[in-house]
Amino acid sequence: MTLSKQLYIIISFIFFMIFAGNFIISINNFKGYLQSESTTKSQDTATSLGLTLKQLIQDKTDPEIKSTIRAIANRGFYKEIRLENSEFNFTKKTLLENTTLNDTYKIKDITINKNDGVIISSEADNALENELAQIEGDAEVNTNSEIVYSFIPSKQFKANSKLNISFIAYNDMVSIPTKSSIQINNILVKVQREEKFESVPQWFINMLPMTMKEAHSEISNGWKTQAIIYVSANAGEAYSKLYEQAKGAIYYALISFTISILILIVFLRFILKPLKQIELLAKNISKGKFETIEKLPWTLELRNVSISINDMSNKIKTIIGKLNNNLEKMTNQLSKDDLTGLQAEQTFQTDMKQMFIKKEEGYVFSIKIDNLGEFAKHHSHGEVDKFLKDFAKILSSCDTNINAYRFFGSTFALISKETEHSKIEKITQNLKDAFDKLAQQHNISSVAHIGVTPFNPISTTDDILALANEASEMAKQIGFNEASIRDKNDLARDMLEWKDLIFDIIDNHKFKVGYINQAISMDENGKVLMEEAFTSAVDKNDNSIAIGTFISIAEQYNKVIDFDKAVILEVIKHIKDNNIKHKILINLAFDSLIDDTFKIWLQDILKNNSNLVQQLAFSITAYGCVRDTDAFKDFIVLIHEKGAKIILKRFETKFVPLDNLKDFNLDYIRLARDYTSSIVNDSSKQNFVESICELSKLLNIQVFAESVKDDENFDKLKTLGLYGASR
Repeated sequence: MTLSKQLYIIISFIFFMIFAGNFIISINNFKGYLQSESTTKSQDTATSLGLTLKQLIQDKTDPEIKSTIRAIANRGFYKEIRLENSEFNFTKKTLLENTTLNDTYKIKDITINKNDGVIISSEADNALENELAQIEGDAEVNTNSEIVYSFIPSKQFKANSKLNISFIAYNDMVSIPTKSSIQINNILVKVQREEKFESVPQWFINMLPMTMKEAHSEISNGWKTQAIIYVSANAGEAYSKLYEQAKGAIYYALISFTISILILIVFLRFILKPLKQIELLAKNISKGKFETIEKLPWTLELRNVSISINDMSNKIKTIIGKLNNNLEKMTNQLSKDDLTGLQAEQTFQTDMKQMFIKKEEGYVFSIKIDNLGEFAKHHSHGEVDKFLKDFAKILSSCDTNINAYRFFGSTFALISKETEHSKIEKITQNLKDAFDKLAQQHNISSVAHIGVTPFNPISTTDDILALANEASEMAKQIGFNEASIRDKNDLARDMLEWKDLIFDIIDNHKFKVGYINQAISMDENGKVLMEEAFTSAVDKNDNSIAIGTFISIAEQYNKVIDFDKAVILEVIKHIKDNNIKHKILINLAFDSLIDDTFKIWLQDILKNNSNLVQQLAFSITAYGCVRDTDAFKDFIVLIHEKGAKIILKRFETKFVPLDNLKDFNLDYIRLARDYTSSIVNDSSKQNFVESICELSKLLNIQVFAESVKDDENFDKLKTLGLYGASR
């Protein structure tokens, strides 16, 4: 996750926490305010109604009481307004009506359940009034009125319930214990309105329950309470206000959050822009591109980091530059003969590979000095060296379109890109004339014989050299300093026969895939790291076909893509069947690498075998990748996207200069065997390989050695930092 995303998440979380806290506190405070306001308003209404109804309460059946209450209730603020009688009056007649007794009986000793309330008779009230009148000097009042009983219910008594009353009915004759039940309805007027929450969702109501306390006011007549008015607020209006408050707070928060995030995005882009430059520079450094940040950021910490990474980039660039210079010097030492200055055999092999790759035409000369050992016996070391230098000068200056090579001792070779037979004859004649003069200077009969053969694009380097050597032996039969030139018609096989043979092998899958060059790690574990898939085929006479010839002809007739597909499928099957855990190196022709249909096919194959794709390493030769480096880079990207690896084998600095190695995102390189053969006795090779390993570590590339046969050389390579070597 990027730093900017982390900052967005953290800041958003902090914003949410602050908003949530403030939101909860403000909503709860507003909820409390609404509840308090509703209770206060209900109490004020109850008090006001109590004062209004006091004038009407003498007659509790007065219809104006109900009208007054309805007028207040219709305002909509109230859930319920209820007028309850504070006492229930009844007489002897009422009690006796609910019994079998007639009204000739008198009653006494009236009792009820204590939990229901109390009963007070009007006798007690009259007595109290008489006492007050006597104190004030008035006559007694109302001594002969009918006794009225008042029931004052307790809080536990349920409205609209029956009251069970026990009393004794008596006359002059008898006293009878009696029970009577009276229906008590203490509600005089009750007006209700339904609570409506049309604009408020139910989940909001469930989340924030409100308690609206019921307010009440007593209505008195003198010192005696006649009724109680109860008022309950309607919660619908409070919830509507609370919901609108909550929505407003959320909308404000969303708008504030959006504006804050937009400002943050702009600010972070400005602040983190240098960090992205640092990240890009770090990635480029890992790829071997040692750039620097020109415009330093103004943020102190980022500025210091930028300065440090610029310094690191410059230092690594300087180190790699020194390594490249050293490697270039060592490459020149390894590729040239110290005495004559001619190119070495290794360079000859490389130039021949280029001719195969580019399908060029030309001629190859094989030249061997006659009796050099005998000449050395009769001349000093200095004279022998001068003779060899004069001989090499003749070879290097015989034509501008010729490259000269010294293999070892008295063996030399030339490669000419001339294609006309007449020009080759002229070059050969010039060499013969120069050899004659050199023979006269040193008083010898013959200097060397020349064998010339045309370059055969469907053959191999060894076969072409063998034909040139045969021509050189034929020249000895002609005379001193003579030459023999083979005709172009002397090709080893007819091209039509080759075409039919290659098509038959590929179409009918008549080739075999074996596994060679098992590479093991150079550490103490010595585990297998990689094997190379190697194909073999035979001709109609059961003779092995050189793989170079096979691929060259397959490329010429556009059959190499089918061949590479078949090999890849065979390798995948081998990995599955044998549960291979190490990597398998698959050689690809460059024609396959640049073919769009092949790349699409390969992507599908790798996708369908994603569980084993890490065991696959696709190989391109160093002299093959230079045909189109851009196409090679694109292919590397494709392979890495699917999880496979890339190895550049037969690595030689002549094809891929060390300074250009950083341009490829390679996983492995395998050095050409000439760099590591007999390395134990060659300090130049040791320095070269060690420098290659140091450079590769900086570029995150692992280095293999090829075909290290003896233990002495293997042990020496261990000390130089290689990743692995095939044995």
